[in-house]
Amino acid sequence: MAGHSHWANNKHKKALIDAKRGKLWSRLSKAIIVAARSGSDPTMNARLRLAIDAAKAVSMPKDNIERAIKKGSGELSDGAVMEEILYEGYGAGGSAVLCEILTDNRNRTAPEIRKIFEVGGGKMGATNCVAWMFDRKGLFVVDATGVDEDKLMEVALEANADDVSLEDEIYEVTCLPEAFTDVAEALQSGGFNILESSISRIPQNMVDVTDEDDARKVLKMVDLLEDHDDVSAVYSNFEISDQLREKIEG
Repeated sequence: MAGHSHWANNKHKKALIDAKRGKLWSRLSKAIIVAARSGSDPTMNARLRLAIDAAKAVSMPKDNIERAIKKGSGELSDGAVMEEILYEGYGAGGSAVLCEILTDNRNRTAPEIRKIFEVGGGKMGATNCVAWMFDRKGLFVVDATGVDEDKLMEVALEANADDVSLEDEIYEVTCLPEAFTDVAEALQSGGFNILESSISRIPQNMVDVTDEDDARKVLKMVDLLEDHDDVSAVYSNFEISDQLREKIEG
């Protein structure tokens, strides 16, 4: 039972962003589009099935979900070719930041993302300047309410999960990307409540940001990145204390 909780450390920020329903639906649509590129049948594609479940959980309209699936599978196209791109760079306080992008025009997106890094006191870098600091993992956030920890451990590890950790009333289950489907199906069959799931990028080590000005800058930068229409996900290795975060958000 070990490991840093990327999900738990960002839950306050995520709650503020997720309150904007339109932005939340946009983020979930992108998750469905990316997942559907590996197959449009949710019964055969666990990543897609979980992305659809997440969208339904926040009352995303059925038409939006179906449109996203068709875009991802290529069945629905306006002539634009969607590319998945990874942009990376540095944030204030010595933090590392990765952005997963889904765009039909990288010539438009790249300068916009670069500008956000600059506004937030950071700098976009070259390929693999910070990506090596993150491990690509399947990540499942499981509601801990009423969960038998031994049963969860047994189910997850038998499905080839790497680790199970408890943080702030949620369990985090991680696995190699190629084991994602097996772990997803095992957790669902076991009756566990999966709050969130993704192929994520988990930092190997964290950077404590203790200066208030640096903390404000990096939080602003991540918020702006997550609000950008072409950004699918943002990952970072900064850690800000609850006291400092509450001071900034208050």
